[in-house]
Amino acid sequence: MSDSANIARHLPLMAARQPDHPAVKIPRGRTRDGHIDYLTLSFRELDAEMDAWVAHLKEQGVRRGDRVLVMVRQGLPLIAAAFALFKLGAVPVIIDPGMGRKNFLACVARSKPRVLLGIPLAQMLSHLFRSAFATVEIRVWVAGSPTARIPQSKRENRESKMVNNAAADLAAVLFTSGSTGAPKGVCYEHGMFEAQVRLVRDTYGIQPGEVDLPMLPIFALFNPALGMTTVVPELDPSRPAAVDPAKIVQAIQQERVSNSFGSPTLWRKIFDYCLAEDIRLTSLRRVLCAGAAVPASLWADAWRVLPNGRLHSPYGATEVLPVASVAADEIVPASIGGSLIGRPLSENRVKIIALHDGPLATLAATREIPVGQIGEIIVTGPTVTKVYDQLPEATAAAKIHTPEAKSQTSSTDGSFGVWPLASGISAPAGAVWHRMGDAGYLDAQNRLWFCGRIAERVVTATATLHTEPCEQVFREHESVARCALIGLGERGAQEPALVVQAKDATDEANLAVELRELALRHPHTAAIKRFFFHPSFPVDVRHNAKIHRLTLARWAARQKGHEVS
Repeated sequence: MSDSANIARHLPLMAARQPDHPAVKIPRGRTRDGHIDYLTLSFRELDAEMDAWVAHLKEQGVRRGDRVLVMVRQGLPLIAAAFALFKLGAVPVIIDPGMGRKNFLACVARSKPRVLLGIPLAQMLSHLFRSAFATVEIRVWVAGSPTARIPQSKRENRESKMVNNAAADLAAVLFTSGSTGAPKGVCYEHGMFEAQVRLVRDTYGIQPGEVDLPMLPIFALFNPALGMTTVVPELDPSRPAAVDPAKIVQAIQQERVSNSFGSPTLWRKIFDYCLAEDIRLTSLRRVLCAGAAVPASLWADAWRVLPNGRLHSPYGATEVLPVASVAADEIVPASIGGSLIGRPLSENRVKIIALHDGPLATLAATREIPVGQIGEIIVTGPTVTKVYDQLPEATAAAKIHTPEAKSQTSSTDGSFGVWPLASGISAPAGAVWHRMGDAGYLDAQNRLWFCGRIAERVVTATATLHTEPCEQVFREHESVARCALIGLGERGAQEPALVVQAKDATDEANLAVELRELALRHPHTAAIKRFFFHPSFPVDVRHNAKIHRLTLARWAARQKGHEVS
C-alpha cells in the first residue's frame, strides 16, 4: 500500500495513527437541552465503513475502472462511498445537482457512467430520463439519510485490498459550476489529489486532530487525508444561500470547529449574525473563503468575529486548486485596482500573458506581458488537471503545453516533479499550463491580482474594462448590495453599463446620479453613464457568489435603465 498513489490509502493510515479520534459527525436532530445530536464515527469506524462499502460495491458488480455516478446525500454516504470507490479503483463522477436539469442530464450523458450509486430519487430520475442514463448497467441503491450506514450483515468482511493506483491514474471526474459557460467534467488523477492535500496542509498549517466544518460537500473528502474531524453542516448544498446562520454558528461553538470553508455569501450571512448577536467565534483558527472575490467589508469584519483566527481566500478553480492564497492582514484596503489574491503557492508557477480568445497550443504561441499590466492568468503545478472529460475542443481552448522544457527532477517520494519556485525557471518536461479564464496581473512584489472573468470584460471602441476594478468603485456606496459591470452591444463597440442590486428600496434615479458621481472620480469608470436596477442577481448555485453578468447583460438589453450624463 505504501507504494500506491491511491488517495484512499490515507484513511487506514489515519485509522492506525488516531483510531479513536472522531472522523465524521453528522447531525441527526437536537437533544433535549438543545444541543445538536450527532452520529459520530471514529477513524477506525470510518475505515471499517469504507471496507463494508467496498464489499457491498463488489457484490453489486462494481469493478476497477468503472465510472460511478454518485448521487447521494452529503454526510456519511458521500464520504464513505467516495473512499470505497477510490480504494476499489473505480472512478466517482460527481455533478452538482443544482446546475439545472438540462445541464445536469447533459453532464450525465457525456460522462457515460456504468454504475449509478444513488438515493431513491436519483434512481427514479434515471428511469424518467433514460437517454441520459443509457450507459448505466448497475444501479446501487443508497438510503436517503445523511447518516445511512451499510447494514450490519455486510460488516463481517475482512479488510479489503486497496488497488495499487499510479499517480497518473484517473481518480475522479468533478464538474465545474458552469458560471460562465456549460459545465465541464474535469479529470482528476490520484497524484493531483495527493498534491492538493499536501498544498492545503502545508499552506495553512493544518494538523491532524483539528475539526473542520466544510460548507461545500466535496471539501469533506480531503479531511480523512488531513486527519481532521469532519462536522457536516446543516445546509442544503442545492440551496446554500438559504442556510440558517444560527445553525452554523451553533455547530462551530458546540464542536469547537477550528477550520471552515465557505463562499463569501455564506460567510457574510454568518458574520452578520455574529455581529448582530455579539458573538465571537473563538475556536476558529482559519476560515477559507472562496468562490468569488471577497468584498472589503468581509475582510474588515473578520477581525471582529475571529479573535483567534484569520480569514484566508484561496484562489483557484475546479481545474486547479489551490493556485494562490491571501490572508486578511495582507489585504490592500479600498483597492480599485482589482482584488489581491496573494502570492502563488510554493509549487505553482504563474504567468500573465496577452489576452487571446482562441486556443494556444504551446507557450511559444503566447506573449508574456510586463509586471503591472492586465492580461490572462495561466498556471502550472502539480494540481493542474490535463483534460476535460470527452471535450477535446474545450481542452484545447484551456490548456497550453510545454514541449520545450528540458529538465525534470523527482521529489523525495518519487510521485511528483519538483516544480519551479521563481520566474525564469522552466516547468517540467511535458508540463500543462491551465488558462484560468481570469484577467489579472502580477505586481512588483510577485503578488497576484484578480480583475475579473475574461469572458465578462467590456470592450468599447477605445478601452477594455474589467469587472473587478470597476465594480470596486461602486461597492463603497452604502446602498449597493451587489453590482455588475456589463457591456451593451457587440464587443469592440460596447457601451459600458452597471447593474445594481440595492440593499433596500431606494429612489433609483437619485442613486443613479450618485453612482455617476462615483464613476467620474476614476478614469477607468468615467465612461459608465447607464445604470440598471435588478431585484436579485442570478448567481451560481455552488457558491451563491459568482454573478452571471452575461445573463444580466441580456436582461439589460431589453430594459431602458437610467442614463446620467
